[in-house]
Amino acid sequence: MRFLLAVIALLGSTNSVTAFAPINHHHHHHHPTQQINTALAAKGGKLSVRPIGIGSCAPSTVITNADMEAVHDTSDEWIRTRTGIEQRRVLVHEGTRKIIGTDGEETETPETLRTLGIEAAKNALEMAGKSPSDIDLVICATSSPDDLFGDAPSIASAIGIEAGKCVAFDLTAACSGFLFGIVTASQFLTNGASQNALVLGADALTRWVDWDDRNSCILFGDGAGAMVLTRSDENEGLTGSEDGFGILGYAMHSNGAGYKDLNCIYKGEPKKISTPGEGTVVEDGSYDSMGMNGRKVYSFATREVPTVLEEALEQAGISVDEVDHLLLHQANIRIMETVASRLGMPMEKVITNLSKYGNTSAASIPLALDEAVRSGRVKKGDVIACAGFGAGLSWGAAILKWG
Repeated sequence: MRFLLAVIALLGSTNSVTAFAPINHHHHHHHPTQQINTALAAKGGKLSVRPIGIGSCAPSTVITNADMEAVHDTSDEWIRTRTGIEQRRVLVHEGTRKIIGTDGEETETPETLRTLGIEAAKNALEMAGKSPSDIDLVICATSSPDDLFGDAPSIASAIGIEAGKCVAFDLTAACSGFLFGIVTASQFLTNGASQNALVLGADALTRWVDWDDRNSCILFGDGAGAMVLTRSDENEGLTGSEDGFGILGYAMHSNGAGYKDLNCIYKGEPKKISTPGEGTVVEDGSYDSMGMNGRKVYSFATREVPTVLEEALEQAGISVDEVDHLLLHQANIRIMETVASRLGMPMEKVITNLSKYGNTSAASIPLALDEAVRSGRVKKGDVIACAGFGAGLSWGAAILKWG
């Protein structure tokens, strides 16, 4: 029954989920019949949740643009002017990181996507002032987990959440993953199914790029970020102008007709097993390296992201001028400049750390927000317009009120 109520609440009156044929932009022609099946949208207004903690973690190995000059016929200046990236952090084969234990002793521990997620989650919990026992929902947004079956349960266990005390699962939506993750978690919080959620964005796309392709391998880095969201009960601990709404509005879309422009496709090798007769050829599973049509993805992002941000602002009932910060998925500085200019926002309002990390997929938004909060740039009560976009194709925006 509770599950049924949760589902009803998920599809409740403040949210709309529709299959739609997108507005026909004059410069691209799709057959409407094909669109109805592939394009989906969900949007809604204020949600009684508060983002109260943020944390992140990146691998210890740094590869600079100058390092890449030894690998490919490229240059630091070429990469910087076209992407805004100066270096990236990467998970290396059998990599380790030094950690200082509670006893002050330094030890080497394996460095994997999962361990980055654990570290990010601990940092977020500490800032939120929550203990692991307070968390009853963990969502790990990732497209490149250490475990194909999902990293969220093992991360939850590693940070000290007792067995059976929370539900933990992975969510795959590529570079939109973290944004989709916080909106999903917020539904569970607002409908009463959960009280406190931990949402991670963690990706290791350097494992899946084609390192022989100089145009794509320069773009990506690895990392993890995490956010703690809490349900705001009426009047609980609220002061003055606070109303408990930490997500003011959101909008999310996907269009599977564009999946060919950005993907990482299953690739199996034949393996013959000697069943009676001719035998049976099954497959040894693996994935191909990532494929991307850079030009198409760029035009998709610059076209759809300003529109989805405007939709989310409309849901929130606020204007662009009331936004303190613009935080986009950190894919390319030129995309950020174009989106900001189309919204009429100055670059001073744009939060970015792309130059140091590259495109970390689902990790990029929390990784950038963590730095902005800890440096004091983002303060309690600040309004942040966030947008993620990427493979699927998927794209979405949420208007957050920090703290």
